[in-house]
Amino acid sequence: MNKQLDETLSQEISDRIKSKARKPFDNAYKAALVVEEAIYVQGFLVTKGKPYQPLEHAWIELGDAIIDPSLPHLHKNAEELTYFAAHTVSVKQLKAIIEESKEDYPEDDPLPIYGDAPYEYYGDVMLGDKAYLVAYEAAVAKCKELNQPNIEKN
Repeated sequence: MNKQLDETLSQEISDRIKSKARKPFDNAYKAALVVEEAIYVQGFLVTKGKPYQPLEHAWIELGDAIIDPSLPHLHKNAEELTYFAAHTVSVKQLKAIIEESKEDYPEDDPLPIYGDAPYEYYGDVMLGDKAYLVAYEAAVAKCKELNQPNIEKN
């Protein structure tokens, strides 16, 4: 992904919405509502080290910048994070999807959202369309690249 994480804006937005740990979808949703012209993005986050696998994650984008309101809870430097977008929606679309989900499935959390069927398998889960599968596979490859054991040459 060519977009760069804006650490300063991520921290400012995180503070503004009072982001919570382990709530990337809610944090991104709240951020999308307060940042003009933001795009809500779901996909995968890869870091070097634990958990040694892609994390399903959400953030917002503003132009060429990634704004991750969950950044303070990740305890990683920006250089250690790689984002793989799978699903993007405008704030208007996001509001409509959330409203419809709450109406149709009031007992379920409306986030994350996965687009239209047919869904593909990625990992052990069948959620998300073809773009999710493509993003997941790219994230897995990056995770393997970052977490290869260092073999010392003798």
